Amino acid sequence: MLPRVCVCYLLRDGDGGRQVLLGRKKEGLGAGRLVGLGGKLEPGESAVAAAVREVHEESGVVVAASDLDHRGRLTYRFPTRSSWSQESDVFVAERFDGEPVESDELVPAWYEVDRLPLDEMWDDARFWLPGVLAGGRVRRAFRFAADLASVDAEEQPPAA
Repeated sequence: MLPRVCVCYLLRDGDGGRQVLLGRKKEGLGAGRLVGLGGKLEPGESAVAAAVREVHEESGVVVAASDLDHRGRLTYRFPTRSSWSQESDVFVAERFDGEPVESDELVPAWYEVDRLPLDEMWDDARFWLPGVLAGGRVRRAFRFAADLASVDAEEQPPAA
């Protein structure tokens, strides 16, 4: 069984249209990349509780569990570095309190949904993130190449 993580995308209406909150990761897995807010589930913690906690820890923003919309699950396999392999629950929230502030983990900023900086994100995001932010759902599995950065195959997702 793969380690479980969560990711949450906060959406708002901005001057130029819909915006999503992303953060530039400061250290650890994905350092330097733009990512959604999220992280590892603690022992006994649900994905929803982890998303609420991680959004607050990484940005100072408060989101209620009832405002999280579960949009699906992603499986990531890194054959050349199996410790990076994981399953991620994906959430979107359009209601939250507070303005994002920099944390020890990332520097948050708002980006136009119709101009996502996909070239600064994990490679898999181009395959599913635009659809999820447009209201869709996702259940996909990706295998990363030996460079640990690019997707080299899409796999059959594990049974739920």
